[in-house]
Amino acid sequence: MLAKVADELPAGDGYLFEPKWDGFRAIVFRKGSEVVIQSRDLRPLDRYFPELAKALGEILPKGSVIDGEIVVATSHGLDFDALQQRLHPAASRVARLAQETPASFVAFDLLAAGGKSVMTLPQSERRARLEQLLGSVKPPVYLTPMTRERDVAVDWLKRFEGAGLDGVMAKPEAGPYQPGKRAMLKIKHSRTADCVVAGFRWYKETRDAVGSLLLGLHNDAGVLQHVGVTSAFTMEMRRQLADELEHLRKNAMAEHPWRDWATPGETDANRNQGEAQDARRMPGARSRWSAGKDLSWEPVRPDRVCEVRYDHMQGDRFRHAALFLRWRADKPPADCRYDQLEVTTPFELEKVFGAGKKSLSAS
Repeated sequence: MLAKVADELPAGDGYLFEPKWDGFRAIVFRKGSEVVIQSRDLRPLDRYFPELAKALGEILPKGSVIDGEIVVATSHGLDFDALQQRLHPAASRVARLAQETPASFVAFDLLAAGGKSVMTLPQSERRARLEQLLGSVKPPVYLTPMTRERDVAVDWLKRFEGAGLDGVMAKPEAGPYQPGKRAMLKIKHSRTADCVVAGFRWYKETRDAVGSLLLGLHNDAGVLQHVGVTSAFTMEMRRQLADELEHLRKNAMAEHPWRDWATPGETDANRNQGEAQDARRMPGARSRWSAGKDLSWEPVRPDRVCEVRYDHMQGDRFRHAALFLRWRADKPPADCRYDQLEVTTPFELEKVFGAGKKSLSAS
């Protein structure tokens, strides 16, 4: 079951509110003595998270199916970068990372119990059964906090971001579980930033339409760092962008701030380990999630500035693609710095789960 974005928490009764976790969405199947952890795109995840497969096998009764999120929790909040590193093909590395950066599973919905589907039951009933099933679980398995109080959810939206959570979910308590349907609401943090446009990628196989703009911000040393992309454009806008940026392509790489990373179209496959940190920031850097995708890019002279909307940062980059709002012809590129970004106050993850216990007792 999926969610659609909302600008604010819905008013009125009839909703269950939960924190929105920033991790890998996963469904856990307890089939006989076997535990299968499956990603949203149907890939098996249990081999990458043996510590979770073991814990879930000890906790879940046979015939149960649980929807939830895999996260890596640290003293500084959720660490999505560390979570991505867990997807390693080598069994020895998987075993080592399970010890060094252990994962947690946060359960938030029940799909089956006792070998029978409960997806047609209302959300409130599924939640009650999930509480009965997991009410006394211990780490690394958690039951997500829940409240029916909108004011509490508003407070969560403000405070929990400091723990690495990126919003609040609103679920109609009378609704069934609807696979593939956007039957929930997600309310995410939204901010704006002025960014330098330093490159772009073509749209699919075209050479006359822009797929995404590559965004940069200057750090304290004045170095332009790649912070993410903005990509949600109409076809008319994609072709318009290609025309607008054409004059900025000429000799763009000659003095480009990213010229030492990689030439356009080149991957980071041949880069040595000492450059790993820069490679993660590089516009063409690949990851296990981007395998097979064309990440080649076209440099442009970093003379133009655009304003984008973003939800939150993961380290020094936008966690998700930003939304293009407008060009800022009045903004000098040198003024596009990290210090314009709002800094969130750290918040301990244990307090998030503590809030969950209070809300459960009150609901």
